[in-house]
Amino acid sequence: MSKAAKTPELDFHADNTRTFLQLLLNTLFVSVMNFTVWFAITFYTYLSTKSVFATGIIAGIFLVFTAASGIWFGSLVDHHKKKTVMQLSSAASLTTYAAALAVYLSVDKTVFSDPTSVTLWTFVTLLMAGVIIGNIRTIAMPTLVTILIPEDRRDKANGLVGSASGVSFLVTSALSGLLVAWNGMLSTLVLAVAILALSIVHLWFVKVPEKGVVHIEGQEPPDRKVDLKGTFRLVRKVPGLWALILFSTFNNFLGGVFMALMDAYGLELMTVQAWGFLWAVLSTGFIFGGLIIAKTGLGKNPLKTLLLVNVIMWSITILFPLQASIPMLAIGMLVYMYIIPYAEAAEQTILQRVVPFERQGRVFGFAQSMEQAASPLTAFAISPVAQFIFIPYMTTGAGVSLIGSWFGTGINRGIALLFILTAIIGLAATLLALASRQYRELSAKYLDSVSKDGGGNPPTLPKAVQEGVAG
Repeated sequence: MSKAAKTPELDFHADNTRTFLQLLLNTLFVSVMNFTVWFAITFYTYLSTKSVFATGIIAGIFLVFTAASGIWFGSLVDHHKKKTVMQLSSAASLTTYAAALAVYLSVDKTVFSDPTSVTLWTFVTLLMAGVIIGNIRTIAMPTLVTILIPEDRRDKANGLVGSASGVSFLVTSALSGLLVAWNGMLSTLVLAVAILALSIVHLWFVKVPEKGVVHIEGQEPPDRKVDLKGTFRLVRKVPGLWALILFSTFNNFLGGVFMALMDAYGLELMTVQAWGFLWAVLSTGFIFGGLIIAKTGLGKNPLKTLLLVNVIMWSITILFPLQASIPMLAIGMLVYMYIIPYAEAAEQTILQRVVPFERQGRVFGFAQSMEQAASPLTAFAISPVAQFIFIPYMTTGAGVSLIGSWFGTGINRGIALLFILTAIIGLAATLLALASRQYRELSAKYLDSVSKDGGGNPPTLPKAVQEGVAG
């Protein structure tokens, strides 16, 4: 063990896999509730206001605060026990959901039909705060994979995490549509309070083999600051890490278009109940994709996998909006959902290998902030662009006569045209990256790091952690 490394106070048990599965199950239930709140408030706001701009603002709120909080959340994960931060995350979300329920019960529901209502946006902000605080768990879970799972099986564990996310989408999509159609936001809020309270109780009984906090002596600020400079230096020091983060950042920049407008697109084609059930079916793609990764892994080069799945993803998103067709949308999004776990698991697997354990929380948080820093600009900018440029272009503008005869006309066709243009840019950028010298160099560096240690635990992992996960 390096002289600089302070002996980490970690007490590993023989049943680490069981502990991991319990934590994953707990996170699954919380994720279901957080996603249900997010989907439900988006559906409810659009149906109440009929404003694409309003749904874009909701997506923008999520992305702005996710980008702004990622580094700080990562610091919390590194500076505290992982189980503790997960409990605090649930408690904070529970508080905001309870406050939102109080607001909902105390006002006339007609205020929610006005997209300029202060009450509406206070309500939305409370709910989105609870959802965003749940991101602490998304940062903590990869570090728990590092603790509990041997390195040569982490890609498969990451795939299992992806399947859990798919299950949460499956349940969320059907649940949120039904709840909103039944009695607005009331049932959603009551369930959110109940599930978050139960998650705190369950976590109390899960024993995580972590007695203390791993750190490098002399590198941790005594007052436990975020230490952005230290994290930035580490990211620069790891060869190729900047390239990986910047590529994902660009993808998320484009992905903000779909995040802001997909619900409006789907709700123009079908009822909220049908849209919710369709997402439930689509989420099976996410589940099966993650399960296949859990069985087969990502191959020898996760970087290559990451880029190839992006080629498929952008190709699909060029094709499915060509017609206002529910089957085309369903097939395209099913393939899209199937390959998303590959991209996410690939990035997590790479970071778990090259980043020292004692800073993984901050680097995961830093990557989350960087990758989503561009998305808020997209979400805020794209909804008015859709509302005032693309939708008029395909309803009463020049697009009706130019391409309307085969492409179709109306609100959904304006959104579809924006989807296609975005996907073309994404595909071109991915093909350039795949053919670039930087990609070849980064792939060579990753494969070289694997061959040097035989695929075992990275030398940057503290010795006690290596011994624990190896057992």
